[in-house]
Amino acid sequence: MYSRLINFLPWLVVGLLALFPLLESTFYMQLLTKVLIMAIFAMSLDLLVGYTGLVSFGHAAYFGLAGYALALMAPKYEVVNLWWSLPAAIGVCALFALITGMLVLRTRGIYFIMVTLAFAQMLFFIFHDTKLGGGSDGIYIYAKPTMKLGDVDVLNLEKLENFYWLTLILMAATYLLLRRVLGSTFGRALVGIKVNEHRMRALGFPVFRYQLSSFVLSGALAGVAGYLAAVQYGFVNPEILSWHQSGAVLMMVILGGMGTLHGAVIGAFAFVLLQEVLSNQAWFGASAKHWQLAMGLFIMLVALYLPQGMAGLAQKFGRKPAAETADE
Repeated sequence: MYSRLINFLPWLVVGLLALFPLLESTFYMQLLTKVLIMAIFAMSLDLLVGYTGLVSFGHAAYFGLAGYALALMAPKYEVVNLWWSLPAAIGVCALFALITGMLVLRTRGIYFIMVTLAFAQMLFFIFHDTKLGGGSDGIYIYAKPTMKLGDVDVLNLEKLENFYWLTLILMAATYLLLRRVLGSTFGRALVGIKVNEHRMRALGFPVFRYQLSSFVLSGALAGVAGYLAAVQYGFVNPEILSWHQSGAVLMMVILGGMGTLHGAVIGAFAFVLLQEVLSNQAWFGASAKHWQLAMGLFIMLVALYLPQGMAGLAQKFGRKPAAETADE
């Protein structure tokens, strides 16, 4: 009964989120759109950290690269078509992930973490210190992409609710895709590699190819989130490539619970909404400027008392006591 409820709950949540624009609250719709984008970003990293066992501290590289790809593809003061610009941005991220993955996957442990960070910082300084990315000011995207098929405008993204629904659809599609991937032989092999890489190699599994495939897929999905974030905010700057962004999405995965897709979504919701609450000066006055301190304390408490993250909390309450199970 509990497992059925867990399987049904995500679709109930998606259904309720789909109805949210009916409330006609611009601020909360924009906030929830941001949460959905970060949920895609968190799920992409969870594939790498929670299921493949590779802790990356440079995941913002793919998030930011997709945003810059859109900004550079879009003609100034003109619109770009989403049907080709989104796949192109994802392709750029996947190619960059393939190139970097072939190098960083030759390292392990702390060295892997530092090399992923190094590649992200390299990309950060390329866009920060050159005219290519507009320097520290970044690049503005003056118009949202169109979704035209011929002369038919399928969805007008200038309308806030339409962009919200598109983001929700892509978030649900990312969740479904990753569930399908992780439920396959490939996904089970990734978990096996995480648990005991040497044994999987001894059994004849091509460990490097499996890890590289996961790395590329993770980077491509981070590109989806980066593209949507650039569309929402209408500009990109080097900060979206920084280690702060990589650290923030890693915190989302830890908060929600590593190795659970719904945990990554929960972590994104918790992180973004807590940031919004704790930085609210109307509620906390001058102390709101130090919201990172309260956030850090909250993350520490979750790490100490909920080692499986916030997703583990539901499992803890849903698990029957041993005596009760025995009686049945």
